[in-house]
Amino acid sequence: MLSEAPTHVPFDARGFEGLPDRILPLDELRTALLATGTGHQVRDAVWRELVVRARRDGPAWRVAAVGMAMPGLRRQAGLLAAGWHGDTHDLDAELLVGFMERLATVDLGEPRVCGRLIDAGVRAARKIRDAESDTMLIRSGESGSLLPIRPWDHPDLVLARAVATAVIDREEARLIAATRLDDYTLARVAAELGISPQTASDWRARAEKRLQRAIGDGELSFVPRRRVA
Repeated sequence: MLSEAPTHVPFDARGFEGLPDRILPLDELRTALLATGTGHQVRDAVWRELVVRARRDGPAWRVAAVGMAMPGLRRQAGLLAAGWHGDTHDLDAELLVGFMERLATVDLGEPRVCGRLIDAGVRAARKIRDAESDTMLIRSGESGSLLPIRPWDHPDLVLARAVATAVIDREEARLIAATRLDDYTLARVAAELGISPQTASDWRARAEKRLQRAIGDGELSFVPRRRVA
């Protein structure tokens, strides 16, 4: 179901720092945003415009937003499908529904616009998985053994589970791990991420609140981190 979405509508990239100063087809725009040299602030600025157009200009731009997010959606679809014995089209459909519904309500004043849209899709798809089983288990390193995961395990494992369940994303996990566990300064990590120290501080605080809430709610107690054979 997650085949390439049409990206025929043009995007005026003029005025967006670091992007070509011309009107771009969306496939070129997506490539530019995924480039390692493109900062998070630029990506968010573009995604804010995409969401505005999707809300204002109708279905073509909503489909375009899906196309722009397709690499991330496909990656999450693969993670969701790991160990799933049902029809993966059901998961894909819920992933897209959650993404599209969030387009109408996502807060454009917060960072990670695309990431939060994808997170909403993941949460919607997880409801199907959760309905299939009351608890989820993963295999330990020992062949044949199954162990429950507890949220009070090593912090790195807790962060990994939080990423797997879309409570936080990889960059938020990296920010928390580097500044809380590895003693890197906030300024250093912010520079690596292409954001200001204040933005990094705010970003970390919001991520830690979500993480704390997820731990308290038991969301990280049983999480599939790899495919169960």
